[in-house]
Amino acid sequence: MLTSAKRVIDIELQSIELLKENLNQDFSQAVDLILKSSGRVVVTGVGKSALIGQKIVATLNSTGTPSMFMHAADAIHGDLGMVQQTDIVLCISNSGNTSEIKALIPFIKKIDVPIIALTGAKNAFLAKQADHVLCAEVRQEACPNNLAPTSSTTAQLVLGDALAVCLLESRGFGSDDFARVHPGGSLGKKVYLRCRDLADKNLKPAVELNTPFKEVVMTISKNRLGVSAVLEQGKIKGVITDGDIRRSFQTKDNVLDLHAKDIMSTSPQKIEADSLVVNALDIFEKSKISQLLVVDHGNYYGVIHFHDLLAEGLV
Repeated sequence: MLTSAKRVIDIELQSIELLKENLNQDFSQAVDLILKSSGRVVVTGVGKSALIGQKIVATLNSTGTPSMFMHAADAIHGDLGMVQQTDIVLCISNSGNTSEIKALIPFIKKIDVPIIALTGAKNAFLAKQADHVLCAEVRQEACPNNLAPTSSTTAQLVLGDALAVCLLESRGFGSDDFARVHPGGSLGKKVYLRCRDLADKNLKPAVELNTPFKEVVMTISKNRLGVSAVLEQGKIKGVITDGDIRRSFQTKDNVLDLHAKDIMSTSPQKIEADSLVVNALDIFEKSKISQLLVVDHGNYYGVIHFHDLLAEGLV
């Protein structure tokens, strides 16, 4: 089974390498055509190519290129009405001779909409009718019978990704733009969620330098974050974690006579409230800690816990 799996991967890798050999000015011109368009990219296809087309649509939309999917079979039964004259049609077909595609193309040309072909057959009907051809030719499918769409669909997907990324780069589509179109997903959260957003959801445990040991324990337990900041006139002087409490019992005599200043760590890890949460994740991972004090221009703002990042789906 492992030998078979490796053979499939090797064949598909060869198909991806072939894509680079077949890249030409048609690709660049297709990118330029889309960039200059005021409409959408309407992606169409049938069978497995239709499924790849839906993924390409999702990638284009999430990277700044308005797109929609139109199934080729449905298009010739009324869905063609969704195509506007400002749009561009990206037609996907490995053979380039599928009956639904051959039926659809003349109607697209009749409404004078540019056609970009993504096909594995440079001399087929689709390629000859298209304004630009993106060649996704493969030498063989990974299927041992050379029948099931495998290498060909992988090539289509990779070429679609290349198109989307080139458009993204040309538009200067940055992390802020990405966050705007991914407001609810973990990817978007990584580029817009701030530490203050998480700290605002938590309690704000704090004790003073001379707070008695028993009260320190109660503060940490009550706030359920496993930590408390140690303050002097609102400024952070140290931090006490539940680990510091346990170590005190092991190393100190008469712990009830101790005060916060006797058990605190004097160099706590801190992060600015307006810093991105991904920066906090980096500190958590490098410092091997579970809690992080949040400050706002040097003043104690609150606490974020590693579990807060887990809850947001960032880990």
